[in-house]
Amino acid sequence: MAYVLQVDFKMNGPFGEEMAEGFSDLAKSINEEEGFIWKIWTENPETQEAGGVYLFETKETAEKYIDMHTKRLAGFGITDVNAKIFAINSKLTEITKGPVK
Repeated sequence: MAYVLQVDFKMNGPFGEEMAEGFSDLAKSINEEEGFIWKIWTENPETQEAGGVYLFETKETAEKYIDMHTKRLAGFGITDVNAKIFAINSKLTEITKGPVK
């Protein structure tokens, strides 16, 4: 069973194309994380929020990623991080064309 990790936090930017250019190395490094399958990057410039929705192979690898990622964000001065892990209901997700194995 795969697990979804939902993360969001306040951020002053950059957003859009500037974010894509500035964080491309970070995005590439996320691909190397243990148990990582995919990430959808999220951003809302109007509310100054960013984050992502991730898919991990196991709950344990998602938990390890949260620990590492919150420490990394703290290094950027971001300390109020919301992170939640959810199990996936595969049968319903398949019906609604969710991109999970």
